[in-house]
Amino acid sequence: MSEPDARGTLGTVRNAVLLLGLLSEGPAYQQLTDLAERSGLSVPTVHRLLRSLVLADLVEQDPNSSRYGLGPELARLAQRYLARLPILGALAPYLMPLRDAVGTVHVAVLVRGHVVYVDRVDGSDGGLYRDTHRVHPALETAAGRVLAVRADDDAWQQACAAAMAYDRELAEKDRDTWREATFLVTAGAQADEPSEIAVPVFDGSGRAIAALAATPPPDVDSAGDARAAEVAGHLSRASRAAGRTLSHA
Repeated sequence: MSEPDARGTLGTVRNAVLLLGLLSEGPAYQQLTDLAERSGLSVPTVHRLLRSLVLADLVEQDPNSSRYGLGPELARLAQRYLARLPILGALAPYLMPLRDAVGTVHVAVLVRGHVVYVDRVDGSDGGLYRDTHRVHPALETAAGRVLAVRADDDAWQQACAAAMAYDRELAEKDRDTWREATFLVTAGAQADEPSEIAVPVFDGSGRAIAALAATPPPDVDSAGDARAAEVAGHLSRASRAAGRTLSHA
């Protein structure tokens, strides 16, 4: 393949990924012209790319409105990816004992400035808790903060760009403090988002590749609370055990 063709192919893939990213934001179904305006691509180019993505089931078109949304094939690909994610296998033996000790437990990873909750084991603490597919700007949550602050500068900048102004200012001020902390605590912004305690999970090379998170007892909103430290201790022991598994893999 000639170099111009290679660049053209790479550009097509890059533009398709751009459209998928735009479809993941905002309304579930979006107009062709809006996608063209937001992407900076021409309407014919966006239409051609969307038709190809529809044929691959990565995008679907609503028959009534003709608007476009993410397609079902993405769910299959995501499940296949998660099934092969080493950290989930390493943590699996410890999630049930953790659930028994601290209540509802979550596993989270950092993706393009957002924290993605990829696994959950429910406890008996009641209430509506975070779904496994929950995605938030990383700096809003304890799990996202412990990961973003230990990531490289590019990932940190992505997290800052995705954050609200208040969270970004707080993160820039407390970055060094967060990096040194063994665990972090955040208070839920809404009734169905309880407070969260999170610790990092390191792989064999010392990279923070995931976070373990749990809901603390009521009224705990500070890392200085002894009850928060107790929950964090349970999470940290499981984190270290999973890290040893990863280092031996």
